[in-house]
Amino acid sequence: MAEEAHSLAVFIDFENLALGVERPNGRRGKQPKTKPTVEIQTVLERLVEKGKVIVKRAYADWGRFSTYRPTLHDAGIQMMEIPERGKTGKNHADIQLCVDAMEMCYSKEHIDTFVIVSGDSDFTPLVAKLKENGKTVIGLGTKDATSDLFAANCDEFIYYEDVIKGPAAPKVSLSEIPAKKRPAMKLLVESIQALQRENKDVMHSSMVKDTMKRKQPQFSESSYGYRSFSDFLQDAERAGLITLRTDQRSGTFVVVGFTEK
Repeated sequence: MAEEAHSLAVFIDFENLALGVERPNGRRGKQPKTKPTVEIQTVLERLVEKGKVIVKRAYADWGRFSTYRPTLHDAGIQMMEIPERGKTGKNHADIQLCVDAMEMCYSKEHIDTFVIVSGDSDFTPLVAKLKENGKTVIGLGTKDATSDLFAANCDEFIYYEDVIKGPAAPKVSLSEIPAKKRPAMKLLVESIQALQRENKDVMHSSMVKDTMKRKQPQFSESSYGYRSFSDFLQDAERAGLITLRTDQRSGTFVVVGFTEK
């Protein structure tokens, strides 16, 4: 049986995240020749695995991070402008994020999970207050820019580097799948990987489909010529992507995992 989906509010301390990604060796260390950029869409795809993302806000002086504006706009992230005012600009961003998060905590009861994308220890009191009000708090940040205190106080902490690295892939390459079916099979693989990251050992077909629909609400197996989702899973098994078994109690398919050679 599929679990009840969580409702998420995502608050991004963009300066902290960007500096952690762009300057992985520390703010004063020797930097790589090609500056890495924040893969915000990959971050959001990881968070969708946790539930339905209701709110997405990022806080920064966008004059400093203007190159990210199109990407964040396309991702549907609300960009909260925090003008830089000498040395107080960063603190102002922190305060505004905290105020907005607490206001939403009190006014939006249906949101049960708050995601704080930062590694700043200044957000530790916010985490405590949200948990005090019955909310689940997930933190996400880079390894070099994350405070141990902040990470330890979250219900769960996800490192940005682990998100970007990605999970194990099936043995059969998606390039071997017919082009017309490839988008659906790719979504299936990504959804199984998502469930494996969440330590789901038993992946019922309904759970897999729910995850696929969360990632791409427009997905429908009939669009790819399948009469049912079970037919779609069986075709994926024939293609060598996944291994299935039948649940003895319900009679429905369970995805065991990727097919091993």
